[in-house]
Amino acid sequence: MVGRAGETAQTLDRGLRLLHLVADAPGGLTVTEAANRLGVGRAAVYRLVGALTDHGMLRRDGGGRLRLGAGVLHLARRAQPLLAEGALPALRRLAEQAGATAHLTVVEGGEGVALAVVEPSWTSFHVAYRTGSRHPLELGAAGRAILAGRAGAAGPVSTSGELQSGAYGVAAPVLGVPGLEASVGVVSLAPLDVEVVGAQVTTAAIAIATALG
Repeated sequence: MVGRAGETAQTLDRGLRLLHLVADAPGGLTVTEAANRLGVGRAAVYRLVGALTDHGMLRRDGGGRLRLGAGVLHLARRAQPLLAEGALPALRRLAEQAGATAHLTVVEGGEGVALAVVEPSWTSFHVAYRTGSRHPLELGAAGRAILAGRAGAAGPVSTSGELQSGAYGVAAPVLGVPGLEASVGVVSLAPLDVEVVGAQVTTAAIAIATALG
């Protein structure tokens, strides 16, 4: 029984590692490449691929390369409400402190997606930013903060008018949560004090990383 349990755990570990390898390969992986990176034989990879394909976690493209399946997106979408719930307390504090609309942005399909948005309660005017809004990572403070986080930078990023003319943004990456690429930021109709607001978004990012970690 112990031996079977050990084999099951090893198979599960390999399957999860395979999913991570495919997720980190924009062009997909061949079975041979996957076998080499996992340090196992092709036959073992074929067995893993068969099981993961049956559950929709992997698929083969027209060239036979392994890519993530729709099942992974389904799990991610089921997890998103939990992520948003965990981030809301820090977002509320940030919105009230900065007097600006606060948001948690995550990476989905190579774009930034607003997963949770909180508007300040005391301002006369503020930006209406919709949950689910998408934008390229190269534009706007939220996306640029995520890219900075990929490079290991934890500090705030500020932008002006990149996504919307007359809008100002400051954001910081959420670091240290396995499997999550995200940023926390604010967007305003008036220029923001980057030093003050930058410290606020960084504090919020750390709080959210702690809540989700």
